[in-house]
Amino acid sequence: MTSQLNEMPAELLELFPDEERRTLSVPLPAGRTVRADEAADDRPVLWLSDDPAPAGLWSRLHAAHPDSGLWPLLLDGLDGDPSRPWAVGEFWPERTAPLAGHDAERLLAGWWADYTGTDDGNDTVAAARREAITAPYGRAWPGLAPAAPPRVAAPQHAEHWAEQLSQAQPAMRLGLVPAQRGSDALAAVGWQGAMNYTGPAELCAVLGSWEERFGVRVIGVGFAELYLSVAAPPADTAAALPVAAEHFAFCPDNIWQGQRPCTLAAYAERLVDAPTWAFWWD
Repeated sequence: MTSQLNEMPAELLELFPDEERRTLSVPLPAGRTVRADEAADDRPVLWLSDDPAPAGLWSRLHAAHPDSGLWPLLLDGLDGDPSRPWAVGEFWPERTAPLAGHDAERLLAGWWADYTGTDDGNDTVAAARREAITAPYGRAWPGLAPAAPPRVAAPQHAEHWAEQLSQAQPAMRLGLVPAQRGSDALAAVGWQGAMNYTGPAELCAVLGSWEERFGVRVIGVGFAELYLSVAAPPADTAAALPVAAEHFAFCPDNIWQGQRPCTLAAYAERLVDAPTWAFWWD
């Protein structure tokens, strides 16, 4: 499918619930809109390319986002069944609570209390090891990490690392989601990759906070994976420790089931100067 200069293809207009005028000056490859299999109406929530994303296309669509209202995502499928979740519509936008109803710090503090507790019924990590894993904080929530100054412009940084991700995982297809900013995209499509822990609206509240404090941009999503560019990463381990605590609260599997040694301090070392963050939920 191709789009003419400044004309939004009719099937893409179906992604939007309103009639606001939008334009798209970037030609698109062959693709189709996808409807959620758990939705109250028949409106599509995603446009998906038929084939892997062509080189440079994410960047061009990202630059066009202010006019199109469509946030580009590099999309990966489930191992063994690449049609899931994107091609088969395995998402649930109706389950997404309003984004405005969530506070990032309150969410992170609550998750931290849940995952560092000893009586939550979660046997992923033995209770005796939990305080050691989250040292030096133990069970005490350290609060939000301070904002860091961006080292590069966040949009250009995102475009560079999206292209790097596309090259590293060349099977990733391109998705377009109607969202005001990248941090809203998971909720807009109703992504269920972290459903064993929380919903997309809650994740988006934290992503929005990271956008503001660390120049984060959402560049890719898998079946249960999330890929972010980071224009303002922590510069040393002292700054990285409270960021690592936020990552643990956001996605404990990154530490519970990540590389060894599996501790907050070891994980923090990997965040120093890291231009991208990745998350995976079991």
